[in-house]
Amino acid sequence: MNKPIMAKATAVWLVDNTTLSFKQIGDFCGLHELEVQGIADGDVAAGVKGFDPVANNQLSQEEIDAAEKDPAHKLKLKFYAAAVGEEKRRGPRYTPLSKRQDRPNSILWLVKFHPELTDGQIAKLVGTTKPTIQSIRERTHWNISNMQPIDPVALGLCKQSELDAAVQKAAAKAAREGVAMTDDERRKLVSTETSLGMDTEARIPSSISGLETFSLTDNDREEDDDKGDLLDADSFFNLPSGGDDDEDEQP
Repeated sequence: MNKPIMAKATAVWLVDNTTLSFKQIGDFCGLHELEVQGIADGDVAAGVKGFDPVANNQLSQEEIDAAEKDPAHKLKLKFYAAAVGEEKRRGPRYTPLSKRQDRPNSILWLVKFHPELTDGQIAKLVGTTKPTIQSIRERTHWNISNMQPIDPVALGLCKQSELDAAVQKAAAKAAREGVAMTDDERRKLVSTETSLGMDTEARIPSSISGLETFSLTDNDREEDDDKGDLLDADSFFNLPSGGDDDEDEQP
């Protein structure tokens, strides 16, 4: 549900000028019922001047009258055609001046650890342009030698939930297109819970596949048997005894 502009000031005006219940005002302004009660008691929003939603074309007087007669009626924000789509922001994310110098490092981190992300996704995450991303991918950026990959979440350029959503979207796209991925790439693309539930059974590397069916030939077995006879452990203990010499020395 959309909220009126200056929600708390609107709640102050509704408390002072209508007989609406605290719940009705709270639901309309996006506030808790107890917070509206605090406004009525003077404990909350002290000194805030009321904002008339009727004069500012956010609420009609007929809607207020209907809500005052029926406590279960929910106030509806007046339709304002000029505001449709206004909440949708287009273009790259705004980055504060203090953090703009860290954007190349975050782009390098995303390119290195999440190469499956598209340039458009990276641009939305950290608020940059596609030419900048392309120059870092191709290592033609003017400051590439001094850049270090740093997690954009740690830099405060995006939220962890936003990064996870972008990675999961890239995983779904790769699955639809049938792109072959290694186990390491698949574990990067899925969530932690899914990764922990993946099959951990040991596999034989593809480069040496077929060795599990290796068997000795008859000639190899015969050679091993001959070596076994020559290296029989009992032969080391069959040493010549000196009993005959002792008997000759006796008078």
